[in-house]
Amino acid sequence: MSQSPTISPSTLGPIRQTYARREDFPPVAKAYMHISHVAQETGLLRRTPWFYVFVGTCIALALGGAITGFILLGPTWYQLLIAGALGVMFTQIAFLAHEAAHRQILATGPANDRLARVLGALVGMSYSWWDSKHSRHHANPNKVGKDPDIEVDTISFLDEDAAQARGLRRMITRRQGWLFFPLLTLEGFNLHVLSFRHLASRGTVKGRWTEIVLLVLRFALVLTPLFLFLPLGMAFAFLGVMSAVFGVYMGATFAPNHKGMPVIAPDAKLDFFTKQVRTSRNIRGGWWATWLMGGLNYQVEHHLFPSMARPHLAQARAIVRDYCASNNVPYTETSLWRSYAIVIDYLNRVGLAARDPFECPMASQYRRA
Repeated sequence: MSQSPTISPSTLGPIRQTYARREDFPPVAKAYMHISHVAQETGLLRRTPWFYVFVGTCIALALGGAITGFILLGPTWYQLLIAGALGVMFTQIAFLAHEAAHRQILATGPANDRLARVLGALVGMSYSWWDSKHSRHHANPNKVGKDPDIEVDTISFLDEDAAQARGLRRMITRRQGWLFFPLLTLEGFNLHVLSFRHLASRGTVKGRWTEIVLLVLRFALVLTPLFLFLPLGMAFAFLGVMSAVFGVYMGATFAPNHKGMPVIAPDAKLDFFTKQVRTSRNIRGGWWATWLMGGLNYQVEHHLFPSMARPHLAQARAIVRDYCASNNVPYTETSLWRSYAIVIDYLNRVGLAARDPFECPMASQYRRA
């Protein structure tokens, strides 16, 4: 089953988004308390250190193989295969950083924070920037004015943002659904820029100098071998492919989770269970989807139990699905490819707001009616 917010066209101008409000989602009394108790009793909130040791070992071996391949290949365009592989590995490391930040890996909060900071630096991201942004998202997913993940950043996720687009961004917004995945090739670079911008900003930044040192060290270790052992053009191509694969993989993993799901009005006050379940989308696929997406295929369960380790999410899914079915709560789950189609369609519909009224086919249809 899949669902998206209802969007109604204006007869004389761009479409206007209809936000979900409190009356659209009747509260489910004690829902979260009930399923939390079941998850606790069945041991699903336990840590799984063996699993993360295994995953970390696999990634370390893969990185070792990529470095060995880089050395053995020398200055050849086959190095771009190594670049693509590194983009995949960095994304897998980012998944581990995400899990550490959610206290899923180690026993204590400070230990998980330290691990997340180091892992984040390995992929070129500031942990303090990401943690602040992601915490606000978890608190209010898809809520206007509260969730930073639906704020405009080249792509517009709300029609009022699309309507305000000007210049180059307006041109992009008009076809943003079709341009979404091509634009993700730049997302890796964008994440690096946003991280350094955050660390250079005024105000308090927790662990600012530690992160600056870690990021400078990371980029020195990555860039020095490239420009030392490869021709200049090949080094830039290697860097471009690695960053593009990283950006597309990251974006393709996170986009299906909430994009195209109900957008919550800024004044709506919803209970925790309703807010998390109604705005999240799971991806079918079982174990392969779990490995591919770092457990984010179980987005509903991840939002209900952010500290739940990856191996337990499949069992939690069965509990949450049964509870939703017995209480008539919509539970959204679809295939990976269908989720991409939903995201593209949703972004294209929002992008209609960036067109002139007479350019919008939906508006034209209503005028003729």
